[in-house]
Amino acid sequence: MDNITHTLFASTLARTPLGRAGRGATTALILASNAPDIDIVATAGGALKYLEWHRGPTHGPLGILGLGLITAGLVWLGRSALDRRRVAGEGRVANASFGMLAIVSILGVLFHVLMDLPTSYGTRLLSPFDWHWYAFDWMPIVDIYLLMALAAGLIFGWGSDAAGRRNVAIVLVFMSANYGVRAAVHDRAIAIAPRVFGPLLPPRCDMASAPSGLSIDRWPHTAPSGPSGPATRCLVETAAMPDLVSPFRWRLIAQLSNAYEVRDVNLLDAVFRTPPGVGAMWRLTTRYPNQWTPAAMQAAGTPVARAFLGFSRFPAARAFVDRDGITTVSWTDVRFSAGPRPPGAPNGSIGNLFTATVRIAANGLILDAQLGGR
Repeated sequence: MDNITHTLFASTLARTPLGRAGRGATTALILASNAPDIDIVATAGGALKYLEWHRGPTHGPLGILGLGLITAGLVWLGRSALDRRRVAGEGRVANASFGMLAIVSILGVLFHVLMDLPTSYGTRLLSPFDWHWYAFDWMPIVDIYLLMALAAGLIFGWGSDAAGRRNVAIVLVFMSANYGVRAAVHDRAIAIAPRVFGPLLPPRCDMASAPSGLSIDRWPHTAPSGPSGPATRCLVETAAMPDLVSPFRWRLIAQLSNAYEVRDVNLLDAVFRTPPGVGAMWRLTTRYPNQWTPAAMQAAGTPVARAFLGFSRFPAARAFVDRDGITTVSWTDVRFSAGPRPPGAPNGSIGNLFTATVRIAANGLILDAQLGGR
């Protein structure tokens, strides 16, 4: 999720018993809830480093524990410094112990990771022990309804402890309902995918698992072992990516062995209330070729391509040769082919993280490789 959502959620938690652990608990919650995104410092090394480290160890088990303890230590030291400047004997709320600050901070970091997990962007939940990405695909990167609920709960509960506690309960119930509805609608979107794509879907690949709307998704998958073509055409998986505005709009993606079929749908459309077989929705899909030619296999070995393919869930590969014999291989992450920039990515210097390009000379030498297109 975005950092505004994380901050508002931390402020909401501060009105629960967690925030009453003592002076400094609210500050610890807010700092800890944003601490995992400290990986933005990787941008100092350029876009490639950002891609390699984003939502990596800071979002894994060591990050949850380490960042929690570091945050608790910083708040404890800061509070101690302020206490030395205060007039002795002032009546104030008791200070939170370091132990309580540590518990509150670790929970703040943990909630950050758990809020990232249901998004279509995903997170490397077990990094650095396992660098795979995990996601449920229920939530967009920014959920405007969650933002509004969190903000309203804080604004209308301001200045009154009783109203604040009541609003916290209401907001937490709304959040649970919001997640539940999106999970159920996501399951429905996955279920209608065969109807949407119709005859475009080939039989399932031998190793492909049946879709499940409530199962966690994990990537990157095993890299192709060689060129793909019509003879090996089969269905790898189907997925549904949430819309930024409506919980009923989804981007359906069918990953085939040699292409991606993509269609944006609104589950409230009247066509989905008609019997199956009515209409030909599959005629309006967009196809992204995914041809792993020998040149693509070679390009995939470059550091830029390895970093991009380690991040991208649905990388569509394509290649063309110009009149000078130079082969240009590019990959585009189909999830974000027309989507927003990643959360926390600065403008300009970070480049386009959703595309990678490699150029190969006629003699097989790698000329250059970069994130973004040409």
